[in-house]
Amino acid sequence: MKASFRKHWPQVLLGALLLLLALMHVLGTPRLPTLSQIDVYLYDVRLRLGMPGGVDSRIVIVDIDEKSLGELGRWPWRRDHLAKLIDQLFDHYQIKTVGFDVVFAEPDESSGLPVLRRMAANELSTNTAFKNELNRLTPELDTDARFAKALNNRSVITGFYFSNEAKAVSSGALPPAILKASDLAPVSKQIVGGKNYGGNLPGLQQAAGHGGHFVPILDSDGIARRVSLVVKIGEDYYPALGLALARMALGQEAFSPVIEESTEGVYALEAFRLGNRRLPVNENGWALIPFKGPQGSFPYVSAADVISGKVSPEILKDKIVLLGTTAPGLKDLRATPVGESYAGVEIHANLIAAILDQSLPQHPGYLFGAEFLLLLILGPLLIWVLIRFSPLFASVFCLLLMLFLTAGNIALWHYAHLDMPMAASLMIIVGLYTLNMAYGYFFESRRKRQLTQLFGQYVVPELVERMSEDPEKYTMEGQNRPLTVLFTDVRSFTKISEGMPADELSRFMNEFLTEISTVIRHQHLGTIDKYIGDCVMAFWGAPVFDPDHAQNAVLASLEIQEAIHQLNPKLAARNWPAISVGVGVNTGNVTVGDMGSQFRMNYTVMGDAVNLASRVESLTKYYGVSILVSENTRNAAPNLVYREIDRVRVMGKTEAVTLYEPLPLTRHDEAALILFHESLKLYRKQEWDLAEMQLLNLQKITAENEHHLYSVYLERIQNFRRNPPGSNWDGVHQFDSK
Repeated sequence: MKASFRKHWPQVLLGALLLLLALMHVLGTPRLPTLSQIDVYLYDVRLRLGMPGGVDSRIVIVDIDEKSLGELGRWPWRRDHLAKLIDQLFDHYQIKTVGFDVVFAEPDESSGLPVLRRMAANELSTNTAFKNELNRLTPELDTDARFAKALNNRSVITGFYFSNEAKAVSSGALPPAILKASDLAPVSKQIVGGKNYGGNLPGLQQAAGHGGHFVPILDSDGIARRVSLVVKIGEDYYPALGLALARMALGQEAFSPVIEESTEGVYALEAFRLGNRRLPVNENGWALIPFKGPQGSFPYVSAADVISGKVSPEILKDKIVLLGTTAPGLKDLRATPVGESYAGVEIHANLIAAILDQSLPQHPGYLFGAEFLLLLILGPLLIWVLIRFSPLFASVFCLLLMLFLTAGNIALWHYAHLDMPMAASLMIIVGLYTLNMAYGYFFESRRKRQLTQLFGQYVVPELVERMSEDPEKYTMEGQNRPLTVLFTDVRSFTKISEGMPADELSRFMNEFLTEISTVIRHQHLGTIDKYIGDCVMAFWGAPVFDPDHAQNAVLASLEIQEAIHQLNPKLAARNWPAISVGVGVNTGNVTVGDMGSQFRMNYTVMGDAVNLASRVESLTKYYGVSILVSENTRNAAPNLVYREIDRVRVMGKTEAVTLYEPLPLTRHDEAALILFHESLKLYRKQEWDLAEMQLLNLQKITAENEHHLYSVYLERIQNFRRNPPGSNWDGVHQFDSK
């Protein structure tokens, strides 16, 4: 046994280092972003697999939908409409309680009452008849008072939002707090807080009495998976809308925190108690949302139908009601694990259902200890199996172990609502297996002759032949010289790849990468630097000097688009999805040569110009164009036709760069090109109305695939009208992300 370990000490050492890395991740020192992201992905998969489905009729969503907006007018509605809605819900339909996923922050002036009051106080102050008539009409015209009267002494939960933005200001009134500062004093620093809030009009909030916030917690990927059950504003704590509604439906049961103290005297928030219900949360007071299914897991009824009494009474009788919206124009759509455009109001409905069912996912502190112990068992066991047994046995053992861990993890989620992380465990299995297989392959192959690193690996035979005529001119040592760098990237490739088996995906990638590579290498004699997944990086001007490197790169980008256009029907014939490719090109001084380590070298380019080429490519999707080149490239290849797109300052750069779109010499609309360039001039002069008119005209006369670019500028113009950029604005658009 000892001899075996001595023989395989490199594998044991590398395995121990991998295990140490996984253990450090579990302890959070440091937390590995990739593993954390995998855990999030696995959580989403597990959530979707375990969704019960069906429709939960206990909670009904009264929807401010397109139909309601069509019948009652644009939002916000007159408050007398809302008063009638509340009266209908309680008096006619006899609901249990209602919550608002909206905030009523401003007075309703639609009746004209404020104007009449100003007239009575000024120009008609001596007109007694006018004043008397105004006093008589005031109860009817004061729609806020009518709405407040409808809310009074009813089971109503108003909504409010909180914010931590520096420019935000507080407004409106807050509902009564659910907990005082002293209730959470030991863990107060851990609870999420809001520096500012947006509440309802004081009169409306006082009439309703209760309220809750409707702001979900967004993870780093922008997905809403959690809700903060309480949020700290000032010194007090206020509930989430779903929590406040569930508590109201349960008869205002007592609410209190569950705080545990460790042997070291450290306090941690474990859960909240609502009556005899335990609501598990993390240390920040966040609860995971166990979505019941995709959007539509709760009954929806149109608000207009409720007001007109068209809804069947049994749908609403004794139900918990949420007033929210699915109308796209009102922008209450969220990205969630079960849908990219998920109605925000249904997030609150899922939280209410989970509280009623006591099915909130748990992530208690002891899971860290359990995961740590599991890794301590898995690591040595796998190292022993992998060095003692045959590759076939080790492969089967690792596969069965992964299946066992996955099944156990799903069972914990399904039966105990436990959110047990498993990325670190999977990393240990896959990592140790891969490491040992790779080491074995290297050990068996170490005597094989290493291939000589030649330029032929990087450039087409035509260039190699030309180089062979005068080999002394060429070197693989690092040089600084002007080159043109090109990046391509397939749009939405992650979504495409997720729907393909691995072998089919490999064939699919080979198909389109071959087309792109053929254009670069054989048609325009470029050097392919590397493939980065679905991305191709190439350059012109080295190793063979090319005075037209910029023009050749731009022509290659146009040819790539034509090649993809020709390829898509062939992909469709094989039942593969069509693809679109973004291309970015930049020209500048770079370092080119054979770089790497003693183990592996690569003829490649490095430098700021390379980074800019990558950033330029990433902006093609933002502007809705297929190709973008920098002004350096455009200046180096002036004989082609270009459309100026924008002046930008990309992340990490202080200098602005002008972006251009190269256009086919024989296929472009000269009139539209001139009109767009005129629009840019007007835009940079801050002549918003004229620029907007030009862009709208362009949308009318150009193909629909051009409209995305115009929409970018139309949206900016709308923003600049609200927030003028100032007289010293240089027309440059700042990008703060890659």
